[in-house]
Amino acid sequence: MSNAPDPSQPISMPGPLDGLLVVAIEQAVAAPFCTGRLAAMGARVIKVERSEGDFARGYDQAANGEASYFVWANSGKESLMLDFKQPEGAALLHRILARADVLVQNLAPGALARAGFGESDLRAQYPRLITCDISGYGSEGPGSDLKAYDLLVQCESGLVGISGAPEAYGRIGVSICDIGAGLNATIGILSALAQRARTGVGSNIAISLFDSAADWMTVPYVHQVYGKGAPARQGLQHPSIAPYSSYSTRDGRDIVISIQNEREWQQFCAHFLQDPAIAADERFSSNNQRVAHREALNALIAKAFAQLDRDQALARLNASNTAYGQVRSVAELAEHPALRTWPMSVHDEDLHLIAPPVRAPWDRQRFESAPRLGQHTKSLQAEFSVACNEIAP
Repeated sequence: MSNAPDPSQPISMPGPLDGLLVVAIEQAVAAPFCTGRLAAMGARVIKVERSEGDFARGYDQAANGEASYFVWANSGKESLMLDFKQPEGAALLHRILARADVLVQNLAPGALARAGFGESDLRAQYPRLITCDISGYGSEGPGSDLKAYDLLVQCESGLVGISGAPEAYGRIGVSICDIGAGLNATIGILSALAQRARTGVGSNIAISLFDSAADWMTVPYVHQVYGKGAPARQGLQHPSIAPYSSYSTRDGRDIVISIQNEREWQQFCAHFLQDPAIAADERFSSNNQRVAHREALNALIAKAFAQLDRDQALARLNASNTAYGQVRSVAELAEHPALRTWPMSVHDEDLHLIAPPVRAPWDRQRFESAPRLGQHTKSLQAEFSVACNEIAP
């Protein structure tokens, strides 16, 4: 009998952050998203909450009565209800931090320091501790006192200014600034852990939502400051590549195509437009020429799409080896053949949530549940040598 592993079964192995203790004094999306990713890599995450809990718990009730944001970003954490402004609570938090590897926080700038838990003081007490501060606009300097929710940062950073259709601004449809800041915080923490492995000393990293969004704005920024001006809002159209746009089929479906080089353009003309001579038209003979004559180009391509139903258009696009994407609704995403989901138990019912994008040998193929408010308070009090009745849950 062969002892070879069954390739159809997931491999169970420790996560890369197993044994790591993360303390999360967090709320909303950015910091919870970061620590949720750390938990997925095996870290133990203790989520410190006030008596009213993380306000993201109340954002909606879409996940079987729980907030979609909360269950998504808080899988596998332990919830500790704690008032660390009180002596008993502060003492418990210090006991936990003495054993912790990482502290992540996204309270208002200066709030944790005013409570006696400033990052420089903490790392003086606990030299191996890595501290991560997530803010809207940084902890000091111009703008640092601005409140920073995702759509507000989308506006302030210029993201909204280049998003949407020519006639109207458009919000990017997910909390992209929160998510970006959370991902950058995760990268920073992993970098600090690698640094600590070499030096034995922790460090502080600081992430802001604005910095994260501004980083993505580098290309339009360069166009504005050094070129001929930032691109205007384009809708479903690329500002500097053509054809890279949306076209409607006879049966009312929208398909975006992308031509990246002259070989692709020639194949598109020959097999989709079924007229190889178009590729040699002086107006369309290079990407720069196609952009300059975009109106005529789009009219020509739109006419071809309008004569085809979706399936006919897709067949021609495949025959021409043209890159395309169908404009899908969320309902259609839920049925997409490439979509992977993992189950998560929410109130004893399995919900199938979208699986993490990083596929790794330590995947468990299932999300751990997000914690109830204060679910682990008593056990954590006991573990960290505080009598269970000293801090009421």
